[in-house]
Amino acid sequence: MFSRFQIAGEALAIAALSASAVAQTAQAPINTPTELEAALQACWVPPPLEQSRPGMQVTVLMSFKRNGELFGQPRIVFQSREASDTQRSSYRDAVAQMLKRCASLPFTEALGNLVAGQPFTMTFFDDREQNLVLCH
Repeated sequence: MFSRFQIAGEALAIAALSASAVAQTAQAPINTPTELEAALQACWVPPPLEQSRPGMQVTVLMSFKRNGELFGQPRIVFQSREASDTQRSSYRDAVAQMLKRCASLPFTEALGNLVAGQPFTMTFFDDREQNLVLCH
């Protein structure tokens, strides 16, 4: 039987391996950890509302090479406990898609030297309002 972390790790490994070498949109060079966080946040698209959970949190552990490419296998290290397995799977897929969109980031030499090989965690919060429409 696979643990949730093994399944999450496999999903992220697939995303990292299949990711293109260039991010989809041209970006200005990223010079600080704050700009790195903003660039990753810009790539994040939460799952559709019907597959999501209000207040869901997902924390991803990753490392980068000097040139802005992912180094090693990113892993989900935390997901909200209250979420169902289906909801967790939806968020794992959303993280995998985020990593594909941000496959290679344009690091400056200074940022590349600072973060190369260092563990970097980022938590994504789904704070969207879920407006339910009731049918009578």
